[in-house]
Amino acid sequence: MDATRYETLRRAWNEATTPQRRKSSEVRIGPVTIGGERPVAVQSMTDRNTNDTEACIEQIGRIRAAGGHIVRLTTQGLREAASMHTIAAEVRKRWIDTALVADVHFVPQVADAVADTVDKVRINPGNYNDRGGSFAALVDKCRKNSTALRIGVNHGSLSPAMVDRYGDTPEGMVESAMEFLRACRDMNFDQVVISMKSSNTRVMVHAYRMLTAAMYAEGMEYPLHLGVTEAGNGIEGRIKSAVGIGALLADGVGDTIRVSLTEAPENEIPVAKALVNYFSHRSRATYVRTAYTEVCDPFSYTRRQTIPEGRLGGNNIPLLYSELNSDEMAALTECRIALLTANGNDPVSEWRRAITDMQRSGDTRPVILHRRYDTCNTEALALEAAADFGVMFIDGLADGIYVEATGVQQSDADTIALDILQAARARMSKTEFISCPGCGRTLYALHDTLAMIKERLSHLRGLKIGVMGCIVNGPGEMADADYGYVGAAPGHISLYRGREAVRRNIPQEKALDALVELIKADGRWVEP
Repeated sequence: MDATRYETLRRAWNEATTPQRRKSSEVRIGPVTIGGERPVAVQSMTDRNTNDTEACIEQIGRIRAAGGHIVRLTTQGLREAASMHTIAAEVRKRWIDTALVADVHFVPQVADAVADTVDKVRINPGNYNDRGGSFAALVDKCRKNSTALRIGVNHGSLSPAMVDRYGDTPEGMVESAMEFLRACRDMNFDQVVISMKSSNTRVMVHAYRMLTAAMYAEGMEYPLHLGVTEAGNGIEGRIKSAVGIGALLADGVGDTIRVSLTEAPENEIPVAKALVNYFSHRSRATYVRTAYTEVCDPFSYTRRQTIPEGRLGGNNIPLLYSELNSDEMAALTECRIALLTANGNDPVSEWRRAITDMQRSGDTRPVILHRRYDTCNTEALALEAAADFGVMFIDGLADGIYVEATGVQQSDADTIALDILQAARARMSKTEFISCPGCGRTLYALHDTLAMIKERLSHLRGLKIGVMGCIVNGPGEMADADYGYVGAAPGHISLYRGREAVRRNIPQEKALDALVELIKADGRWVEP
């Protein structure tokens, strides 16, 4: 990006993220309206085959009972589009307050076929550009049927033209989105939602920020759908989601969120609601925004320059407070290391102000961030701490982390802190599993398989393993994984090294052993 363009976007980012929530237009998704002054909406996606209409309807009911009133279903072909008619008719009889979204990949004709049935259609522009079809015709059909449109840009599935020009980068994601948003504006169609998802939280945050700035610079106010793809399961999946989503909610960016967990989809809703609730209680009336872009690049990773003290600061990996040795503790006592404790309602702003003030005064000491939470619930601590601390490490502004809680053992708080650092890509302390949540395209028992893979490979610290249900969420969406385990056909798996398929269509019962052998052949295996 040239310097003029960068400066325009940097100014636009600062102006768009004022002390108040980002201004967005309203979009009606059937019975649910998002954007404007509406509360941030939460949603999920079924993981049953869309042609199994009864199973999908039952799962929609469970998602709704958990509090999710927007539900997405994969619609990969014309047969699934026909099944969506059946599902929609029944859902509208039972739950008039629930909106249905068709998730379309690869085939524009499917989007056309389902646009008069559902409340929103999601397309991937990277697929749409390469498969023909008329985007203008789809917009006209959506307008005629009062159907919203989601332009869903995913890291790793950009069109070849965008990759050739920008590489597989946040800038390429943004330009892919803006191309379609400009087309919507030219057609005077404003019922549009936009997403910029990645399994890499840095890429995800940078892409959403850059898009927010680009839209602001061109006078656009389309609402944003936030999410981290392939976040995984358990506490790690919750932390990874909270790091990425929280980094944006902290600046008032986001109108609807989906937490993608490799679990039953109704499990996603309480996590999403907890994040929304956490930020809705933030005292924005007293928020005074600091121009923290003086000390970090909002659109790419840069580490704040500090003079190291022992193993803290400089180019060293961030440390936990409990890992400091006696010399480092002495440096902290003597104020050669800054311990920044946030006590107020908006810790991100407190830390940003303090670090900006240090930078302006020429203070280059390493920084340890500290906050004490009043909770005895480990999951609540994980979500809140990840939402607070994660953005600071995505922005490269801190050198150490100290998470405390009144009712949680410090060893458990330290484990959460390590997971936050890993989710923010600041320090790898364990194997990272990039696993999709599953959908109607999934070709094997995803939840059970992920558990087996974790049991076998969790000791390989620093490796990133992609576990994907099908080729749609395969090599593209696990863009920066070291190895991939991808559903190729019912009962068959393809193995990837990076984005290269190295073994295809292996019977599933042999696939995990084959993955272990591949890692061993590459010299990256260690015994448990």
